[in-house]
Amino acid sequence: MSEPHAHASHPAIATRLKRAEGHLRRVIAMIEEGRSCLDLATQLHAVERAVAEAKRALIHDHIDHCVTAEGAHDLTEIKSLTKLL
Repeated sequence: MSEPHAHASHPAIATRLKRAEGHLRRVIAMIEEGRSCLDLATQLHAVERAVAEAKRALIHDHIDHCVTAEGAHDLTEIKSLTKLL
């Protein structure tokens, strides 16, 4: 099993994801309540953006602290990371 991998930004990213999780639960409740498709789509867009921003922050932090600092990661990892942005 590999060692835990944590950065100082991980707690803030986890907080963002927990907030997105709460919004997603609310969207599910809205569906069950029969809310309008426009309301649902608006809220789903907000959830999608929140998750995308968390992913972006995680990748940027990894690049800043691992790829550039260690210099040990190869071009393949950098290419893989940029595809995820």
